Amino acid sequence: MDEKKILTYEGLKKYEDELENLKVVKRKEVAEKIKEAREQGDLSENAEYDAAKDEQRDIEARIEELEKILKNAEVVVEEEVDLDKISIGCKVKVKDIELDEEVVYKIVGSSEADSLKGKISNESPVGKALIGAKKNQTVKVETQVGVLKFKVLEIERPQIA
Repeated sequence: MDEKKILTYEGLKKYEDELENLKVVKRKEVAEKIKEAREQGDLSENAEYDAAKDEQRDIEARIEELEKILKNAEVVVEEEVDLDKISIGCKVKVKDIELDEEVVYKIVGSSEADSLKGKISNESPVGKALIGAKKNQTVKVETQVGVLKFKVLEIERPQIA
């Protein structure tokens, strides 16, 4: 049995849109490239044909991957998230005690994590430590660089785009 993928509504929408684009737009584009390359004649030394077939294989693999994610998706209803404690779907403001700086994270499932956008996985060390924490609580996170301490300042629902 496949593992459940926890997604926020935003993540679900992103994957559905990507799947739709791959099936409707990208498949047609690559089919056209293959057709044009075939019309050039000898396929044994046709780099455009090989590249188009590789692209087709990559698109089909991604479609299969997205369908599997969506089939096994468990969507967090962010409007129903309990704001008394941190859980998946929450946006949290924490203070890094050592660096004396505030950081905002959105806790998401592992397939949506994007640290550059402040989205951290519930399975990451920081995410695991924050899950279940309450406002004003200090949590310790064991990392490769040592123990980090965060004080939870705010727990809120993210703005739905």
